[in-house]
Amino acid sequence: MAAPLLHDLACVVHLHSTYSDGTGTVDQIVAAGASAGVDVVMLTDHDTLAARDAGYEGWHGSVLLLVGEEVSPGRRDHTLVFGAPSLISNELSGAEIVEAASSVGALSFAAHPFSRGSERFRRLGEGMPHTAVGAPGLTGIELWSFVTDTAERIRSVREGLRFAAAPLRVVDHPPARNMVEWDRMCLSRRVVALGGLDAHQIGLRVGGRVPLRLMGYARSFRQLRTHVLVAAEPSGVLDRDRALVYDALRSGCCYLAMDSVAPARGFAFWGSAADGSTVLMGAEAAPGDWTLHVRLPRPASLRLLRDGVVVAAVSGAALDHPVSGAGVWRVEASLPWRERPHTWIVSNPVYLRG
Repeated sequence: MAAPLLHDLACVVHLHSTYSDGTGTVDQIVAAGASAGVDVVMLTDHDTLAARDAGYEGWHGSVLLLVGEEVSPGRRDHTLVFGAPSLISNELSGAEIVEAASSVGALSFAAHPFSRGSERFRRLGEGMPHTAVGAPGLTGIELWSFVTDTAERIRSVREGLRFAAAPLRVVDHPPARNMVEWDRMCLSRRVVALGGLDAHQIGLRVGGRVPLRLMGYARSFRQLRTHVLVAAEPSGVLDRDRALVYDALRSGCCYLAMDSVAPARGFAFWGSAADGSTVLMGAEAAPGDWTLHVRLPRPASLRLLRDGVVVAAVSGAALDHPVSGAGVWRVEASLPWRERPHTWIVSNPVYLRG
């Protein structure tokens, strides 16, 4: 069965420029996006929309730059907000930030929501968790925070240097606790998952240049991406294309992919019923007799999960699995990298429930 006709845009989410605590200018970030082959760069400087105010939001050649913010009230409740007409105060609680975003129709995602800090390097802090992941207006969570989650699990300076030099030597899977908590949350309501980088391009700026840098933007942008599946091809018109991306994110029609393991474009996950109706990834439908379909751009170890529990596993590029009754269904795919399994794709769910 053919997948629904949707257009896959590879996005990099959660990154910082010199307008906050990043070392790269917006122009350099856009150039890095083009070099890495991404379609959309979603900038989230701390507590500022200065890049938007300066006129940067829009198309830059092949790259669409969208400007949100990371509302950052101290060490907790950092929230990625997209689509707000003005800044949201960082003097609010996590729940108040979510409510403020929801009241103006903006998207809100809890950044590194299950952060606990580093057990090995306590001087790095005690984590930056989000206390309002249960807030009803929250769009979703940063399920996998590439830099933050990895930094908190690093056990030595040597391992940290390995991560900076060759990320896949250190990073293989999202934290298991993140997956467990997300599955639990999805049992009661839709919670859209993002893959975020928290990219700053660690380095020192000297005379407008960064002569020494670790985790450069272009390298980071080749790692974890959030692919959005949009209903129409981008037109080159900012307002229309921004709405396409935000609508897909709001509905959960998106998936996480480690594109450094293998290109993920071409992934699809949907359901069909005998009467011809379909349910897309991220959407909800009444329980009943459905067939869930998965398509991968190449063979992999493929798992279908219901309420966080594996119900089908195959090695291949396709799966068609009949289901009945209620459940929250999602997909994971993994591939070997240097003979070690790595998570490649994590889908948002299809929700079949009353």
